[in-house]
Parts: sequence; structure tokens; C-alpha cells
Amino acid sequence: MSVSLINWFKFSSPASFYPLAGRLVPWFATIFFLLLCVGLWIALMMAPTDAQQGEGYRIIFVHVPASWMSMFIYCVMAFWSAIGLAFNTRLSGMMTSALAPTGALFAFLSLWTGSLWGKPMWGAWWVWDARLTSQLILFFLYLGFIALQAAIDDPRRADKAGAILALVGVINVPIIYFSVQWWNTLHQGASVSMTKAPSMAHIMLAGMLIMALAFWAYAITMALMRVRCIILERELASEWVKRNAME
Repeated sequence: MSVSLINWFKFSSPASFYPLAGRLVPWFATIFFLLLCVGLWIALMMAPTDAQQGEGYRIIFVHVPASWMSMFIYCVMAFWSAIGLAFNTRLSGMMTSALAPTGALFAFLSLWTGSLWGKPMWGAWWVWDARLTSQLILFFLYLGFIALQAAIDDPRRADKAGAILALVGVINVPIIYFSVQWWNTLHQGASVSMTKAPSMAHIMLAGMLIMALAFWAYAITMALMRVRCIILERELASEWVKRNAME
């Protein structure tokens, strides 16, 4: 048990985590590609046509997983932020910075696909619905985090400022999730619940979950690639970076 903990703590150092991230990237990239192919095959070829929404409902195979990931990534950012503030670890701030652009991408993808889905269903590209508005706030929180870190020259100060914003903003995540229960909204309720049976065909649910796993693997791949760049940028003066550059 103690040996395992020592091994994990070893990777809290940017110098130790950098090669580990490099080894993990190809694995998660491959997982993403395979899951994406399977998920799209189920979504476009195997899933039946919806009786009410026709073929247009298939956008949920991108919209719903993107929405899930936009919320999940922000929660992970808040977790790393809390670790960074509590233990003053350099890698925590780097991981938070590496996750933010991918989270912003998924938040934008959620809003964009939601508009494409909402137009034929509601007759409007956008409504100030509780779910949509809170999701838009999440997108702005991502952009605000990225802008705040870019505006501060000192990386450690930027990490602390970003961590505070991430921890304050995480309260918006449960608001997004429970908005359809707390308010009377146009947005439909959750199709997947931990306490209720799914309200869709099993093949649809399988396709949606596989796409969610594909997006999860993509998020990890991009975060690992980005954090390696951040480590090199911030640790440029370190001996291990100079040694690797010479090799």
C-alpha cells in the first residue's frame, strides 16, 4: 500500500508526469478513435428512426455526450483547483489549464448542436430557457478562466486566480443538471437517470454512452498533450528540460 502511494506521489512532479503523459497519449487517442467509429456506426446506421422527431433526433448522439463532458470537465477542473490551493502543487494548475480549452469546446458544441436540434423541435434557434442559459454561463466561465490566466503574467498567480474562479463557478454545474426539475423549461428531462429506467431504446442508449466514452478519451488525450506543452513552457529553465532538449 505504501509503495503504491509513493509511486503515485512520484508523478505529482512535472518532470515525472511529462514522460508518463507521453506514453498515455497514443493509448487514449486509439481508444477515442475506436469508440468514435463504433458510436457513429450505432448512431447513424443501427439506431432506429424516432417516431416523433424523425431522423433529426440523431444529433443527440453528439449533443448529450458533449453536454455531459462540458459539465464533467469543469468538475475535474474544480478538483484540480482544490488540490492546487490545498497543497500548492504546480502540476495541479497545469492540469486545470490544460483541461479548460477542451471543456470550452464541449460547452460550445453542446450549445451549437442544441440550437440545431431546437430549431425544428421548438421553432427557434435559441430560447432563454433555464437549461440553455445555465449552459451558456458554463461556456462563459470557461472563456473567463482562459482569459483570466492569459491576462496574468506570473503562472503561479494565474493558477491561483483561475483556481478560485473554477471553484466558485462549479456551483453552476448542479444548476445545469437540476434546472429541468427546478423550473418549468422547454428542455426535455434527462433521458438517462441513475434511479429510473432509460426512456429510450437500448441501442440508442448504447450509442450515446459509447459516444460519451469516446469524448472522454478525447478529453484525456488533448489534456495530456496540452499539459506536456505547458510543462515544457514553464519548466524551460529546469535541468531536466535542458538535458532532454540536448538529447
